[in-house]
Amino acid sequence: MKPRSGRTFIGISGWRYAPWRGVFYPRGLAQRRELCYAARTFTAIEINGTFYSLQRPQSFRDWRQQTPDGFVFAVKAPRYITHVRRLRDIETPLANFFASGLLALGERLGPILWQFPPSLRYDAQRFTDFLTLLPQTTAQALTLARRRDTDRLRGRTALPRLHEAPLRHAVEIRHPSFCEAAFIEQLREHQVALVVADTAGRWPMIEEVTADFVYLRLHGDRELYASGYGAAALDVWARRIRA
Repeated sequence: MKPRSGRTFIGISGWRYAPWRGVFYPRGLAQRRELCYAARTFTAIEINGTFYSLQRPQSFRDWRQQTPDGFVFAVKAPRYITHVRRLRDIETPLANFFASGLLALGERLGPILWQFPPSLRYDAQRFTDFLTLLPQTTAQALTLARRRDTDRLRGRTALPRLHEAPLRHAVEIRHPSFCEAAFIEQLREHQVALVVADTAGRWPMIEEVTADFVYLRLHGDRELYASGYGAAALDVWARRIRA
């Protein structure tokens, strides 16, 4: 039987970068047109601003309107949950995140990316509690979002009516203590993807399939956040993707 093939999305981690203007973006392109341009060059983009602060619902609606059918956004989860609270007492912050507007992306909503700091060690119980809290469907996300902090988010929420659909989550780890079978099995149990992250050897790169999709992040071939990928390196990643 011929193996089933999936769809590959190739994208970038954000789109508002001044050094790209006149290089990737055509000289003279208005900044308000940069997302439209990038979304017609790539099939996916990470929303990076959500990592630093909650965005407004209208922003998500605008981003949806500026992108074509078949395009997806990966939404980076708040560092307040992953880095500040370090997964402790996060029920309300989680509700605030899902109420803040990302569900307004509708069919453009791709995976939610949970990136953890290099200082966060693996704790089985902490991750069991975290993974259990994550909504697996849009209906579960709406139920969670209704438990938001209404005072903090007054006038800044979007709770749209949506067709029932699965939500996908991906976690990116950076501490070597996660390199154990128990963590991999936890992710498989909850159908959460483990990000395959190329960090030029700085942090672990674990190539395990733990969900029905795979998430790759390429941070640098030879130098973290600095080096690009030449033809030979891209050929290697193309073979990995096909596999």
